Amino acid sequence: MKNIIVIYLTRSVLYPRHELLLFEALREGLEEEMERDPHVCVMGEDVGHYGGSYKVTKELAKKYGDLRVLDTPIAENSFTGMGIGASMTGPSPVVEGMNMGFLLLAFNQISNNCGMLHYTSGGQFTIPIVIRGPGGVGRQLGAEHSQRLESHFQSIPGIQMVACSTPYNAKGLIKAAIRSENPVILFEHVLLYNLKERIPDEDYICNLEEAEMVRPGEHVTILTYSRMRYHVMQAAKTLVNKGYDPEVIDIRSLKPFDLYTIGNSVKKTHRVLIVEECMRTCGIGASLTAAITENFNDYLDAPIMCLSSQDVPTPYAGTLEEWTVVQPAQIVTAVEHLCQ
Repeated sequence: MKNIIVIYLTRSVLYPRHELLLFEALREGLEEEMERDPHVCVMGEDVGHYGGSYKVTKELAKKYGDLRVLDTPIAENSFTGMGIGASMTGPSPVVEGMNMGFLLLAFNQISNNCGMLHYTSGGQFTIPIVIRGPGGVGRQLGAEHSQRLESHFQSIPGIQMVACSTPYNAKGLIKAAIRSENPVILFEHVLLYNLKERIPDEDYICNLEEAEMVRPGEHVTILTYSRMRYHVMQAAKTLVNKGYDPEVIDIRSLKPFDLYTIGNSVKKTHRVLIVEECMRTCGIGASLTAAITENFNDYLDAPIMCLSSQDVPTPYAGTLEEWTVVQPAQIVTAVEHLCQ
């Protein structure tokens, strides 16, 4: 016990850390990049003096002024297009969608401009823009504010997509996205903003194309991301008590998939369960299933299983809302079925 305490204290001294909520980690990463690079700017509805709908940009307008933290009208197509145009000329804009569902209004700009301009300009322009904001099923936010649009944007050529799930990777991913010369969409989940974690004091970034091994295991590979990571880990406790040893991977990179990490896991466990909050039809799970089948089919001992949200508008009623989203008990049942 004394040895454990000494090791912990030694690590605390060598690797100083501080505790942040997820939204604070996003803000810290954003602020560090704005301090590092004067070309980084923020735009969106209420991002300025109000500090953003989830306070990710709180106090930044006071520090950097109204031009670098730009409040915009309620016009997603306009300010997203403005950010894309600005990114072609030198700035590195971070565009906040107050809700990911609202960015459907900017789908033309994201698809026809953001994703394609590097190609259609013959490589004359890079588009170093980050588009970020909250999405997912919250707590009785209604159908229009509970959208999961990952699969909508996944089909756009030229776009990178990542989803954060912890304060550590939230900060690391937003910093990496801002430094990238490619357009990056960062998906944040509305129910994860108040997660708390101790993160390093020193500067760091996360690889935009790398999955995270959350729990090594031997019996089945569970691939997940965002909020479902926590449903999976809750289910994993039950599965371990039942004698199963699941390997849990947070894929993080929704485009492109980290097929190296995923493939090594499939080769080890020979069974795959995908757990997502996205819709079942044409969701991230469907694309992931296709990629695994094409690349690692010979290593599978059982068909791939995918647990997704039901293809229905998210109900307002709390109990009905819960039934539309994958729950830990369903994950346990699916693993038991896969490992028979």
